[in-house]
Amino acid sequence: MKSLDALLSPRRIAVVGASANPKSIGGQPVSILREAGFKGTVYPVNPRYTELNGERCYPDLLSLPERCDMAVVAVNADLVGGVIEQCAAAGIPFATVFSSGFREIGPAGVDKEIQLKQIVAKTGVRIIGPNCIGTMNLKDRVFCGFGPGFRNYALQPGPVAFVSQSGGFAFSIVTLAHAEGVGFNYVVSGGNEADLSTLDFIADFLERDDVKVVVTYIEGVADGKRLRELGRRALALGKPILVWKVGNTAMGRVAAQSHTASMTADYTLYRAAFREGGFVEIEDLHDMIDCVRAFTGKYLPKGPNLAAITTSGGSGVMMVDVADRYGMKVPPLTDSTITALKQFAPAFASLVNPIDATAQLSGNYTDFNRMADIVLGDPNVDQLILRYGAVHGAGSEIWARGVADIQTRHGKPLFVCWNRVPDRSAESLQLVEREGVPWALTPVRVAHAAGQLYQFTQRREAFLARGAAAHARITQRAALDAAPGEHVLSERRSKALLARYGIAVTREVALTEAAIAALKTAPLPFPLVVKVDTPDIAHKTEAGAVRLNINSLDELKAAAAEIIASARRYHAGAHIDGVLVAEMARGTEVIIGVINDAFFGPVVMFGLGGVFTELLKDVTYRYAPFDSATAQAMIRDIKTAPLLTGFRGKPALAVDKLAETLVRVSELIADHPDRIAEIDINPLFVNETDVVAADALVVLKN
Repeated sequence: MKSLDALLSPRRIAVVGASANPKSIGGQPVSILREAGFKGTVYPVNPRYTELNGERCYPDLLSLPERCDMAVVAVNADLVGGVIEQCAAAGIPFATVFSSGFREIGPAGVDKEIQLKQIVAKTGVRIIGPNCIGTMNLKDRVFCGFGPGFRNYALQPGPVAFVSQSGGFAFSIVTLAHAEGVGFNYVVSGGNEADLSTLDFIADFLERDDVKVVVTYIEGVADGKRLRELGRRALALGKPILVWKVGNTAMGRVAAQSHTASMTADYTLYRAAFREGGFVEIEDLHDMIDCVRAFTGKYLPKGPNLAAITTSGGSGVMMVDVADRYGMKVPPLTDSTITALKQFAPAFASLVNPIDATAQLSGNYTDFNRMADIVLGDPNVDQLILRYGAVHGAGSEIWARGVADIQTRHGKPLFVCWNRVPDRSAESLQLVEREGVPWALTPVRVAHAAGQLYQFTQRREAFLARGAAAHARITQRAALDAAPGEHVLSERRSKALLARYGIAVTREVALTEAAIAALKTAPLPFPLVVKVDTPDIAHKTEAGAVRLNINSLDELKAAAAEIIASARRYHAGAHIDGVLVAEMARGTEVIIGVINDAFFGPVVMFGLGGVFTELLKDVTYRYAPFDSATAQAMIRDIKTAPLLTGFRGKPALAVDKLAETLVRVSELIADHPDRIAEIDINPLFVNETDVVAADALVVLKN
């Protein structure tokens, strides 16, 4: 993709559809650019005028005296394609299309957008929109848009870039963030994304030296695989992508489609992509504000250990509760730290982490800072939160300067809970921000920010440790053994495929009806399972085509006849090969599934089986292929993991073999993504020594 510099940092802009009406979409951009302080040249273009507001107006782009970097397009939807063709003829590489009337209005606009895409592809002109409200580059004062958000000329830059699939919402967020002291270098409204997409801008922003944090509001993306690639790039660069993902519920997805017609994949797949990459999920403005402050601080935590010093015991408890959710620890301090603290702590202070220094220390900035210095220097502490009541007045500057020096001296993150209404003119607050000390207004918010910083750091360290090396396989690629046009592999053939990938399956024998009738002895030791052998019935239990705990030859023959009859009643046209006679497996039931998503690619699902899968939905997801460490993390992720790892005196099950099975399934689907649509291994039995698949179904792509 060509550099977006000419689009985001233009020096010459043509406004096509410029208007004498200052309230119209075409009338706003020229005045906004000039009033905001744009230093470049703006050319109004409209054949209806020879002059606009005392300036020459040009009839078309080919009449301009010099080549522009970009064009703003604010004309009727029917004219947009022609303007893009003019851009190509005039050598203008980019256009921002404000015009609406495309697919966002429904079927009537779909054809127009298709035609516009064809013109873009033919000409090579890259466009934002249509149906967008513009872009901002606050460093260069390029306020290239319309609406009240672009007339807030007090907005200041900052090391953050924001791309949003909702334009009006984005610029309201920028305004609110400004009020809290957070600035953006770049802000982009993507509109319908007929050409340049949210992902294109995330990719560009990640590579910019003046961007430390990327923020995005998304309803859906059309390329989940690229989203995952960007997550990996974010980890490599150490730049988080704060993602505000909406349309995650059934109602939300309907709203998203009606708003931007975005194709939204199931949220679980987005969540799996977020947790493997450099994404940090946010849910509201304060999440974004707090995370921006955390990630634009000077230091990253080297481990999970959090300490806190407060003048209120209750706030310390709040912080500990949040820290636990993020996998952080609140360790005891060393004896030497405790001894040093006693020199400055009030008599009634609690020196157990989190430390309650009590209100007796309020106003004593010097001793409080001494305590902070001692605690952050403790080898058991990776980051520190300070909550010091109301910090104001002349002495607060001493406190703030000391806090900044303490963080720098120890090279560890230090967070401040600013326990009063923030005064943007307060020198102490400005000093804390300038020195890269993250702060938030409440104990819960500051602990959330610390937790997000820790989790991102952990993911990045794991990513860098793995390096760029290819996935180290534990299996050999095996043939799928499926004919063209086949849609489903029978249970027998599905399990045979698993076996080729080294996945243990129950021993079984396939028998025709005639062979069953002729049996003199059981083909396997009792007890046995009898199932219908057919590729045409995916859920045999629902068809009444499974019998368990068969303990005699007579029971076996009777069960075979019954399930074949049930299968024919359930599906009269099913091709029935006979029955499968299998050994009974024992252990705890789990389920492994695969969804080969059109947007994201193959993802492996794991959870406890039986009623827990449907009732509790206690499942987790990872993208294939993956390694043993990832598989072990999947197992730990489910709420019912203690049933596998050992609970209330019960022994641990074969978790290592279960993790190995997950890896083998991930390699299987990674080998055949173009042919396999789904895999269902349910139940998979896990006991103390073994893991064995009792049933399996492989669904193929048409």
